[in-house]
Order: sequence, then structure tokens, then C-alpha cells
Amino acid sequence: MPNFRAAERLKNIKRSGIRRFFAAAQEIPDVINLSVGEPDFTPPRPVLEEAWRAILDGKTHYAPTNGIPELREALVEKAYKDYGLRYDPDSEVLVTVGGTEAIFLALLALVNPGDEVLLPNPGFVCYEPGVLLAGGVPVSFPLLEDNGFKPSIESVTSRVTERSRVMIVNSPNNPTGMVLSYNEATALAKVAVERDLIVISDEVYEKILYDGTKHYCMAAFPGMKERTLVVGSFSKTYAMTGLRIGYIYGPKELISPIWLVHQYLVACVDNFAQYAALAALKGPQDFVENMVREFDRRRRFVFKRINEIEGFKCALPKGAFYFFPNIKHFQMSSEHFADLLLKEARVATVPGSTFGSYGEGYIRISYAAAYEQLEEAMDRIEKTVKKLKIAV
Repeated sequence: MPNFRAAERLKNIKRSGIRRFFAAAQEIPDVINLSVGEPDFTPPRPVLEEAWRAILDGKTHYAPTNGIPELREALVEKAYKDYGLRYDPDSEVLVTVGGTEAIFLALLALVNPGDEVLLPNPGFVCYEPGVLLAGGVPVSFPLLEDNGFKPSIESVTSRVTERSRVMIVNSPNNPTGMVLSYNEATALAKVAVERDLIVISDEVYEKILYDGTKHYCMAAFPGMKERTLVVGSFSKTYAMTGLRIGYIYGPKELISPIWLVHQYLVACVDNFAQYAALAALKGPQDFVENMVREFDRRRRFVFKRINEIEGFKCALPKGAFYFFPNIKHFQMSSEHFADLLLKEARVATVPGSTFGSYGEGYIRISYAAAYEQLEEAMDRIEKTVKKLKIAV
């Protein structure tokens, strides 16, 4: 074996807990997989037909680095229709390989070694590794259950220093399902303006909302458009996870360096997949409405069942498709508890610790699975927990 060692930049990078449990679930027969955040729907037929048509038409070659013009124009129209924001399709929109690449691009392009990045904890698994790979310093602010998993302004401002450069905001939130209210989003925007922070606003779950809850785009607040990068994705809204289509809006001054990194990292996004995304945006939106309606039915069922199981305590999420139940009653680590559910109940979940130190004592359950699977999963979890109680 040659004298090999991984690059130093990887020394603090851990394997994704989501992917670990997702992979482990593939090895166990009859597992109900509630670990991965993937809608169990097939994209609308016109979207699939457009993708197929694009392939047959030979749209399998390189695309423009920032995305095909038609898709960028459609994204500009979406931003104005949804949030009243105007972006230039040639210099202020970039089509990316999913929302994850958009976040990594922003961090790599804008964070210098030693710059501090404020990020939610618990938060999506790619945030901290992205900061570390960019040479930055992750500084987490807590999302506490007692505060509805919302960030307190004091907890954010107390962590801002002269080295703070970027703040990541995620609403609707993964893994908690929390959604920022107008006043809460306004308060965070005020912090960003007063402390001169760039904001990366992860809004990939913007259309998956319940109970009349409204989503507020961070770039739409006073003084925010010029400092905010809005990250979106077709993965969750249109069940297009495997096509890997995301996008990012922002002022030219922020998008230009991101474009440069994107150019050398991937050159461009799959051509035919961009035409599928265009069809999704331009087509009827009843698919999204029907999918969210079904998610809501599942949400209400799992909320009722999980809170009926002794030892669990769980709030009703207002967005996305995750529950983040409290499992502290069982007096074991979230990793151990998730392993127990996987091996004994044959139900794959994700340990809360995967999402940060403040996620310890919780697990994430995705209800983006068939209703019948959720029924069986809740029965299996209840049966396993009752055995555990007897054992204790």
C-alpha cells in the first residue's frame, strides 16, 4: 500500500448519518425506510414526457454553465410571482446540481479560512461539512424544543463576532419541520442587516406547508435582497430527487463567484433534466397541491400514533415531511435508539445527533412514505418499545 492519507480538510468530516441508516436499511429484509427525505411520488407525467422528449431530441450534450435560458427565465418569473422579487436571468440565477450543491458552492465561493458561519443546530447534515471544507468555522445556534425549535434572537446575536461572515437560515426546517413566522423571519433579517452578514436561505421545502402556514422568503425583507442567496430545489416540490435540479438566486456580486466554482466543479447540470424542471414549473401545480394534501393526512396520522406510544413526546410540524420526536425517556443515545428500531422493529429512522449536538435525545422520522407503510411502522415501533420497557 502506498504512503496514502486523506487530505487534512477531511479530518473532521463524518459520514452522513442519513446515508448510513439508509444504506443499512438496504441490508435488512422487510425494512420500512423512514430515514431518507424523499417523496414517494412519481413526478407529473408531463414532466417525465418532457424529459424523454428532450433525450430523443438529442438534448444530451453540455448545457450553459448557469442553466438553459428557458429555465432561468421561468425561475425569474417564479421569484416575482411568489415573492415580488426581480432577478436578472443572466447574472442573478444559477441552476445547480440540487440544493445541496448550491449550498456548497455558496460556502466555497464566499467563505475565507477562519470566517465564522452561523448555522442552526439541529440542522441539515450538509451545513457543517460545507463550512469545514471551505475552511470556515461553524458556529451553531440552538433550535430548542421549548422554543418550538425556533432560533431565539439572543442565541443568534450572542454568537456574532467580528469574524462572522455568513448565516444559514432554513425554513421550513429539516429535521424539525419548524417554519419561521413573519416576525421571527423579520428579526433574523434585522440581525443580518445590522451585523452585515451574508445569508444563505435554504428554502427547498417552501411549498410543503400545513394548516394555512405561510412561508416568507428571506430575500424579500428590507435590506436583504442584496445580501441573501435563496436556495431552492425541484427535488421535494416535484418529487424529482434523482434528477438533481436545484437553483440559487442572488445579487450579481454574490452569484458571480459561485458561478465560477460551479463551472469548474460540474461544468453544467444535466441538459435533459433541466427541460423536465422547466415542464414542472410551467405545468399545472395541482400535483404539488395533491401531494401536500396527502402528506398532511400522513402527518396527522403519525402525530396521533407517535404520541400514543409511551415514552415519545412529539410536536406537530408545520412544514416539510419530518417528525422530530423526543426520545429522552428511553435513556439511551439517539444513535443507539435508531439502531434498536432498525434491528428490532425493522424501521429505519435517523438519530437526532446526526443533525448536531442539540439533536441528541431525538430521532427524525420521515413521513414521505405510503400511508400503509406508516401504519405498519408505528405498530412495529410500539411493539418494540413495549419490549424495551419490560426489559428495563
